[in-house]
Amino acid sequence: MHQTVAAATPPNQYRGDPGSDTATLVSRFPGIYPRVDAENRIGEFLRARRELVRPEEVGLPDLGRRRVPGLRREELAMLAGVSVDYYVRLEQGRERHPSEQVLDALARALQLDAEATDHLQELARPAPRRRRPAGHPERIRPELQQLIDEWTQTPAYVMGRCMDVLAANALAAALHDGFEKGTNLVRLVFLDPAARDVYPDWDDVAHEVVAVLRSSVGPDLDDPRLTELVGELSLKSDEFRRLWALHEVREKTHGVKRYSHPLVGELTLAYESFMLPGNSGLILVVYRAETGSDSERALALLASVSATESWTLSS
Repeated sequence: MHQTVAAATPPNQYRGDPGSDTATLVSRFPGIYPRVDAENRIGEFLRARRELVRPEEVGLPDLGRRRVPGLRREELAMLAGVSVDYYVRLEQGRERHPSEQVLDALARALQLDAEATDHLQELARPAPRRRRPAGHPERIRPELQQLIDEWTQTPAYVMGRCMDVLAANALAAALHDGFEKGTNLVRLVFLDPAARDVYPDWDDVAHEVVAVLRSSVGPDLDDPRLTELVGELSLKSDEFRRLWALHEVREKTHGVKRYSHPLVGELTLAYESFMLPGNSGLILVVYRAETGSDSERALALLASVSATESWTLSS
């Protein structure tokens, strides 16, 4: 069930700089963010994914009522070809150095896709990450901002590791005011009541942004920025808390998204995402409409209106 934001909450609280009062929220409600994520990353992931697999999906008989949904520990251990004792120690965090072969066997038993399998391997052996020093916010080069500003017919924006919008061109901002610089896209989807009007496929978008957030931060779950963001969202949105607990991962590579715009109506746009070089974790997202489609005509109208407004403001 979606938890709406209290009426007393200022309407633009989630549109500004992400460093707001969320650290205070986490300290006041220490149980709201699952700190065990940082202490037992593998176990939390395996438990969450085990509970999503029904016995009949992997050829096992359903022997009646279960205490928890999904596979039992002994069932998963049998399917992966490891001892029950070893699997229990792994899930409880008492075994922290599983082999690549064991992880692959567990991934097959859990029917994980390639992205989730890679994520599991990364949780076991995280690559060194250059964490941005405190007080050094993510930024893009002015040249990149100038480049996307020149794409007057193509919506484009850049987001950081925790899905903060770092830059956007005029057409992206005209398409959705959530693409304005400083907006956190995860916070917007779950805490801005207007998001359900903007995204006709809100449920799919909600799943995607949570899975992309997990994929983007990888095993770096004790990152202070992530702790702050997840703490706030877990406190204020039941739906976010439920989806975060699923441990789904998905790279933001390409796809199709629908927008409902008050001026030009509904648009169906394909997007492509590009990881910016330099191990920065920044992603450039570019949208396009299918040639000859109603969405292409709507996007062209929006570009015309955006250009007229920009000219009026500059004159």
